This record gives sequence, C-alpha cells and structure tokens, in this order.
Amino acid sequence: MRTRELTVETGDAPGLTDLTGACIAFLAEVSAEDGLLTLFVPHATAGVVVVELGAGSDEDLLAALERLLPHDDRWRHRHGSPGHGADHVLPLLVSPSLTVPIVGGRLTLGTWQSIAMLDPNGDNRRRTVRLAFLGS
Repeated sequence: MRTRELTVETGDAPGLTDLTGACIAFLAEVSAEDGLLTLFVPHATAGVVVVELGAGSDEDLLAALERLLPHDDRWRHRHGSPGHGADHVLPLLVSPSLTVPIVGGRLTLGTWQSIAMLDPNGDNRRRTVRLAFLGS
C-alpha cells in the first residue's frame, strides 16, 4: 500500500474543497494501475464526498446541510463558534472516509463527479487528508 498525507487550507467559512486533482497527482506518483484509492479525514468535523462541484451545487449542498444541522444554540457541544455542536454531528451524514475504484490508473468517477472535502467548521482553517492506494 502506498500513502500520502495532504494538508488542505479550508479558510474560515464552511465549504467544499476539491481534492480530485490531488488524487490524480497521487495516482500518477505511485504509478497506480488497478486498485482502490481511499481517502480519510482524521477530523471530527469534516468529511469527504463524491459530488458535482460548481453550477450552484456547492451552495445547494451547504444550504441543505445548514437546514439539517443548523448552527444555533440547540447543541450540547458548545465550544468554538456558535452552533459548533452541529459540526460534530456531521459524521451522521458525511463519512470521514471514501473509497474510489481505480482502473487503468484513472479514477472511475462519472462525468460530473469530483472528490471533495466538506468542512462546515470555520474554526479550523487547516485540515489533513490521508490518501492510500491499494493495488497494482
């Protein structure tokens, strides 16, 4: 198995960070052919998704997340910015890990799919993503 750790600057506002290019670069670096690429975010308040980016999809996803997990005072977990407890419930909806099949050295994503880290927490501006390739 070959691995790499990425440091991702996410800023101070909720958002999605496109990781597709970094994944493609990693696969080229390890001369991947066929196998599985796994991404893991070792944070309690972030996750990874396969999603269409751009064309308003980013904003729609963040708006839907805010409707489901509003940043208000209902949460028992209260450190950090107001409503931060909602960010700790994120793993209920967004996994901290993701696996994508690799065929012929390429991600098997659909036409409009990208790999992105979802970070609703503006308190942490720097995140880590671990990549691992298992295969030939």
